[in-house]
Amino acid sequence: MTRPGQLHLNAFLMSVGHHEAAWRLPESDPYADLDVEHFKNLARIAERGRLDSLFLADGPVLWDQVGRRPSGVLEPTVLLTALAGATRHIGLIATASTTYNEPYNLARRFASLDIVSGGRAGWNIVTTAGLDAARNFNLDALPAHKERYERAAEFVDVSLKLWDSWDDETIVADKESGVWGDESRIYPPAHKGDYYSVAGALNVPRSAQGHPVLVQAGSSENGRNFAARYAEAVFTAHQTLSDAQEFYDDLKRRTAEHGRDPDHIKILPGIVPIIGSTVAEARELEAELERLIRPEYALQQLAVLLGIEASRLSLDGRLPADLPEEEQIEGAKSRRTLVVNLARRENLTVRELIGRLGGGRGHLTFTGTAVQVADEIEHWYSHGAADGFNIMAPVLPSGLAAFVDQVVPILQERGRFRTEYTGRTLRDHYGLPRPANRNTAGRQTVTSA
Repeated sequence: MTRPGQLHLNAFLMSVGHHEAAWRLPESDPYADLDVEHFKNLARIAERGRLDSLFLADGPVLWDQVGRRPSGVLEPTVLLTALAGATRHIGLIATASTTYNEPYNLARRFASLDIVSGGRAGWNIVTTAGLDAARNFNLDALPAHKERYERAAEFVDVSLKLWDSWDDETIVADKESGVWGDESRIYPPAHKGDYYSVAGALNVPRSAQGHPVLVQAGSSENGRNFAARYAEAVFTAHQTLSDAQEFYDDLKRRTAEHGRDPDHIKILPGIVPIIGSTVAEARELEAELERLIRPEYALQQLAVLLGIEASRLSLDGRLPADLPEEEQIEGAKSRRTLVVNLARRENLTVRELIGRLGGGRGHLTFTGTAVQVADEIEHWYSHGAADGFNIMAPVLPSGLAAFVDQVVPILQERGRFRTEYTGRTLRDHYGLPRPANRNTAGRQTVTSA
């Protein structure tokens, strides 16, 4: 099977690497998670490889136990503003929760980032699983999975209204007449819904992209429906080609059913590439990282994901047979199912499962040479499992540099990836159209009546 065209590559940045033990390597700086210069260096490496975008995960909660790994997380839109000044082309995507934010403030933050960066911003929309986050926001219980997605839909609808509350020609800046802006080209949302009431227009003009690229990262039934309705890029996790193909076909079909062009939603599974000059060298790095995992921390995180007490897990035993079903989980439903299926399919002990999850938390981990990594990426792309990949380097910056300097040139030589940036916005990189202002057509109709 041969699929024409070029794929998309995004750099998912996390502290000193996605592997939970990366900070223990001699090369790693255990304080880098709070060092802006560290992230500027990573952004420049990614831009050197002509990658489409970089991505910062986030959540309104202290992740994990601080004993386990570097746990400081700078607020991503603030950090990306600094990275915007250190780069010229690469897209800048930040995670923000619809459950623990308000539309006006968040729409303003992302519109500001989009303007500061010259049209390179993207918003990874999450509903946020986990009781700990709820308790940080005056809640005693995690809102139900379905409710979180209902709230998210209204949140995005309001954000879109806010981003369209200025016309592209609102600013006239006519010094002679003394008119800075055309008041008739301001469109207050006047929104009253089930979760939000937002009256006035945004205080930030419409950006070069129209609005930031909308990204989504959930694969449950609710998540798929939400992505089909709103998302322009989807970050997802799959362990097998067949699972990825099923997800890809299903989401493209759902997108078409919503009246959208399926080519306007880019599906980017995560991959953790452990790269060596030989397979043996790559395996050696993989083994060293797994050796440095502290299983007592990993056990607790796995138990939370599965919805059980950690005391039910034995490192040298298999997962319990009577785990809660997906519909009983109010947290990360799709990730729970992926992990359980992985353990059952490969008959892994809990210790082996923890090792498999240490690098990518359920994302595909691939260990080999640069050519083998390029082959795997191209194979998934060519066989309709992905439009590209979310690159999750196990160790940073060395893993990202290895991917950029060794894997990207192979994909470029094969005609699978750009050799230069040809546009200036994230929409240009992803091949996405600039959305029309929903209010402009109505205004023109009134004017011509």
